[in-house]
Amino acid sequence: MRLDLLLQIPTWEQLRNGPWVEAAAAIAIVGFVLANLIAVYAGISTLLERKIAGHMQSRVGPYQVGPHGSLQWLADALKLLFKEDVIPRDTDKLLFRMAPYVVFAGSFAAWCALPFMVDWAPAFMNIGILYILAISGTAVVGILMAGWSSGSKWSLFGAMRSAAQIVSYEVPIGLVLLGMLLMYGTLDMNAIAKAQTQGLPFALNPEWRGPWYLAWASWGVFRHMPFTVIAFLVYYTAALAETNRTPFDIPEAESELVAGYHTEYSGMRFSFFFLSEYANMFVVSAIATTFFLGGPLSPLGPVMSGGLFDVFWFLGKAFLLVFVMIWLRWTLPRYRVDQLMDLCWKRLTPLGFICLFAIGLGEHDMRVSVALGAVTFVFIAVVLSKEIFASGKTHPPLPKVKPEAGGGP
Repeated sequence: MRLDLLLQIPTWEQLRNGPWVEAAAAIAIVGFVLANLIAVYAGISTLLERKIAGHMQSRVGPYQVGPHGSLQWLADALKLLFKEDVIPRDTDKLLFRMAPYVVFAGSFAAWCALPFMVDWAPAFMNIGILYILAISGTAVVGILMAGWSSGSKWSLFGAMRSAAQIVSYEVPIGLVLLGMLLMYGTLDMNAIAKAQTQGLPFALNPEWRGPWYLAWASWGVFRHMPFTVIAFLVYYTAALAETNRTPFDIPEAESELVAGYHTEYSGMRFSFFFLSEYANMFVVSAIATTFFLGGPLSPLGPVMSGGLFDVFWFLGKAFLLVFVMIWLRWTLPRYRVDQLMDLCWKRLTPLGFICLFAIGLGEHDMRVSVALGAVTFVFIAVVLSKEIFASGKTHPPLPKVKPEAGGGP
């Protein structure tokens, strides 16, 4: 080893007084703010989910704690904080204790690269979306740890289902986002959002900046219609499965597996799984917002843009997608395991390949984009009209029941 390299190693005194102190302090502050923001957001989301469910089912939901039940989420947090932390006898205690924190850490770290404002994010990364996809994938490891270490067959089955589901649905998500990256040419989340400030659909004029009332026309979801719209729907459907939300909540199917991989958990460790679920819901919605809906950009162009308006638009779009996730939970029935995998590999994955191929061709040649869009629009219109206006479609007659074969008197 060369002596000059040894001399370049800083002493402890230099490290202690160096710029890393400021960097560590900034990281600690950002981490503290994000952790508390996620906790408050998750608590309020649980209250909103119960309220939305109540109104959809002609109930009022939580109503006793605070005005109209508005403080119920604080009561739930205090209850979980003081609840006894029970660890079953037949568990692998180290992995059992670590699993909730591993699951939450991946969800928490993904928030750092989200562009809450134009040219601002908690952490600037030129590989932002790659980092988010990689770090959020660590939740699979935590879920498997929770299921295997619990010493329960219900937990193990739920963990295996979850791992298979998350790994499978990452394929259509990756294909769709890869197609969108062909348009943006960067992995930086801030640059992706800024790239949607200009451009006409079908790549007719990449430098176009229209009037304020048409600023939304430059968003990614309109670039190569209908393929970018289909890509958005494929991504959002796969994201529902990634977050284990209904109708894809197979890992936690209470009618089959009690509560899935977190059956044996209680107290605050149990709450970390729910913090992770709601944090993931926001992350996947924020990715959809950034790639398809302009990120923090105002739909009115320069009107109501910049500063806190950027935060308002970003959170508004993301929370709208979170609301749809909650809405769907109380609308759709749960899929079976075989239906879940069929949807991924036989429906969403082929659609992801089609969108990737079509967007790539559209970016290569504007005329191809227009031609493919026109042909696809015509095809969709023909299929829909055939289903809606088809005549002569009769249903098979109902079977006749003989009186002597009936069960009544």
